[in-house]
Amino acid sequence: MRTDHSPVPGPAPTGPAPAVGRAPAVGPVPAEDALAAELVRRYGSPLYVYDLDRVTRAAADLRAALPDGSRLYYSLKANPHPELVRTLRLAGCSPEICSTGELAAALAAGFAGADCLYGGPGKTAEELREALAAGVRTFSVESPADLHRVGAEARASGVTARCLLRINGTGADAGVGLRMTGGASQFGHDITDGLPDLAAFTVEGTELCGLHFFPLTNAADPAGLLAEAVASIRTAAALEAHWGLPLRMLDLGGGFACPYAAPGGRPRYDGLREPLTAALDEHLPGWQGRLELAFESGRYLVGDSGRLICTVTEVKESRGTVYGVLDSGINHLGGLSGVGRLPSLRAEPLRLAGSPDRAGSPDATDATDGTNATDGTRRVALVGPLCTPADVISRAAETVPPQAGALLAVPNVGAYGATASLLGFLSRPAPAEVTVRDGRVVGADRLTLRREPLPGRRPTDHPPADHHPTHHHPTDHRPTDHHPTHHHPTDHRPTDTRS
Repeated sequence: MRTDHSPVPGPAPTGPAPAVGRAPAVGPVPAEDALAAELVRRYGSPLYVYDLDRVTRAAADLRAALPDGSRLYYSLKANPHPELVRTLRLAGCSPEICSTGELAAALAAGFAGADCLYGGPGKTAEELREALAAGVRTFSVESPADLHRVGAEARASGVTARCLLRINGTGADAGVGLRMTGGASQFGHDITDGLPDLAAFTVEGTELCGLHFFPLTNAADPAGLLAEAVASIRTAAALEAHWGLPLRMLDLGGGFACPYAAPGGRPRYDGLREPLTAALDEHLPGWQGRLELAFESGRYLVGDSGRLICTVTEVKESRGTVYGVLDSGINHLGGLSGVGRLPSLRAEPLRLAGSPDRAGSPDATDATDGTNATDGTRRVALVGPLCTPADVISRAAETVPPQAGALLAVPNVGAYGATASLLGFLSRPAPAEVTVRDGRVVGADRLTLRREPLPGRRPTDHPPADHHPTHHHPTDHRPTDHHPTHHHPTDHRPTDTRS
């Protein structure tokens, strides 16, 4: 199956952002909530809303926390939506990619292949050929075998690939975030038993130009993040001395955190710049004149830009627990959560004018027992529409039950939202994805999954009459070109001044 971005039908959103309507009794409606309600009227529910201004601010905040001259990569695995990628290109970031699909998204956003850092384990000959043909020249390699695969395809293409060796070192054991190094792993070359021999990484068609570290991810504790980065710098210095050749690129990875599907703001990393610079000065003297220093981030750059807006379709009670059944589930949010990878989620109700928000409406009554919403809380679970008990958006907690028809927003889901979910499960349409800047719509589209016939069938092998090789949703307005397409219903596009 391929994924394509298809335009979302709906009235063309032109002019200024919708005016805020009559506020609930508890106070004025936040502007972003009023806009969310208007977008639901235009494009339907559920939908993701990405605020591009937040993306720009996040890039500026993270760049300010890093040593001067650092190169900042955006990890497209967090969210490959073309408008987010384009916004980060305009903010001066480069793309870190792990698939030809992410490569296509980077190219569609205006990057050149030469801008990309291509990583990940298990790179195949076919994808390496496609990446090299697109102009990609910088690769992170996980092992000598990975390096040899890159070298073979580079030689066949008549080019030289610049390679970073990803290191699985001992780290600082900071105990924060999800550890990506320091133990058995498919990621990186182990150095626990001694420093590697340079001869193992001298491969025709490649040039070993640097090192890549990624010890942990989603580390909200700046002290732990700093400790891991300093440990990586020490290891890099030891390898440089052991090999007797200067490093020309050092990627210290990421680990920068953002709340996921729960209220809260991005952590501040204001204390990183000076001690990181001091560690580089101590262990890699003269680094600023000879070394390209790089960092990468996904969730920090786009996490707080996104909210998932969904609708309560029914409220029912079962054995002491009230269930709010939503029109969105783990097929739209937290597919990784559905297999136990991410923590339980908490949805945050929106206070919208005209929406039956129980907390803001003194006349709201409980859908199950007729009691007033202000009389107390109940054990409430928010669940999706899928035919599986795993489809839980928020575990049962003491809270005020919602009403059918109410709009809910799940905050901080700009990263690992739609494309990290079970989009193909039960064949429901993907949610709409709407990008906004300064309160105005930039674009609206929807991912679609479709089947494609594979070459190799003999001309006489006809499928049965009732066999339909292509599957799509009834509202699947597919683009006709090969690359993911992003539809702009309005002309509020950023001016691209870069080549």
